[in-house]
Amino acid sequence: MSWVYLFIAGFFEMFWAVGLRYTHGFSRLTPSMLTVIGMAASFLFLSLALKHLPIGIAYAVWTGLGIVGTFIASIFLFHESTTPLQFLCVACIVGGIAGLRLSAG
Repeated sequence: MSWVYLFIAGFFEMFWAVGLRYTHGFSRLTPSMLTVIGMAASFLFLSLALKHLPIGIAYAVWTGLGIVGTFIASIFLFHESTTPLQFLCVACIVGGIAGLRLSAG
């Protein structure tokens, strides 16, 4: 169950990172509230995952999921341009996440 919690935490990591863009410096109430809720949910699920996972593995996977999710969301939501090298780098992060998952058991 710890890995499920960690992946949920990673989703909320991406959610609040993308949400920051909509807050306009926390000057818009609803996006700001949703972003803070996303932050709290991300930390809650990370803390649940840490009951049974090593912090080094869990933190690396959590941030990696946030990076990859935010990268993909930025392409679709904000039409940010990307290069093949950026996709290669993100693919390396995905490979690292998979490797950590497989090696942690």
